Amino acid sequence: MNDQYIPPKVWTHDTENGGQWASLNRPVSGATHQKSLPVGEHGLQLYSMGTPNGQKVTIMLEELLALGKEAEYDAHMISIIEGDQFSSGFVDINPNSKIPALVDRLSDDSVPIFESASILVYLAEKFAVMLPEQGGERTKVFNWLFWLHGSAPYLGGGFGHFYAYAPEKFEYPINRFTMETKRQLDVLDKQLAKTKFLAGKDYTIADVATWPWYGNLVLGNLYDAKEFLQVENYTHVLRWANEILARPAVQRGCIVNRSWGEPWEQLENRHSAEDIDKVLALKPGRNL
Repeated sequence: MNDQYIPPKVWTHDTENGGQWASLNRPVSGATHQKSLPVGEHGLQLYSMGTPNGQKVTIMLEELLALGKEAEYDAHMISIIEGDQFSSGFVDINPNSKIPALVDRLSDDSVPIFESASILVYLAEKFAVMLPEQGGERTKVFNWLFWLHGSAPYLGGGFGHFYAYAPEKFEYPINRFTMETKRQLDVLDKQLAKTKFLAGKDYTIADVATWPWYGNLVLGNLYDAKEFLQVENYTHVLRWANEILARPAVQRGCIVNRSWGEPWEQLENRHSAEDIDKVLALKPGRNL
């Protein structure tokens, strides 16, 4: 093939042919501009965006509130499209410049928490829910939580990028990441044929972490790839995805830090339960 790509001896950053993220992505870390983060009145301050990784934490926080826990929070939009993740304030709490990040102002040490799995474990342990304290049941939750943490990059950065976001469609990477995505769906389907939730009979942070990626995918809320991936074949994943979607806390958490979709799916910043109530009330036929 005459147009076959041959890597140069030394790689250089291409800012012109990388699609919609070319102007933001860089091969170095650190802040690009000075900007302080907003701070609300609650103890928990979340800085995020309503992508699957962001939804993990807002769903978890809404689940905590539904359980009666003192988990009131402010959720501030960090637009990764606008480059907010590279502000000096955000880099101070997450040097990796990825959403989400959480600050617990009520904690004695106030150490910022970044990486969604770390945040979920932190909240589960702080409020003593959705994560067994010890033993094999705890290990099962961690198995699936970290399975998701290793698998989601193939779905998001791999399949999602080349199938939905890359400036051109390339057969090889789409085939490569489609195969891996379907293999992961098969792993989930076989597990959920044996158990109600990922780690067993109970809903845990493993489900909270996994649903925004694979639940949204099979329900058609991610990449518009239901037909392409033949998701109807994963009947147990679909059962699990729909059962979790029916949870009010999931419906509430899904809309936080979003600025796209229908009007009843968008809440850029959340400071109270009433903020969510007002948005959800816009949905036709909704009666809350």
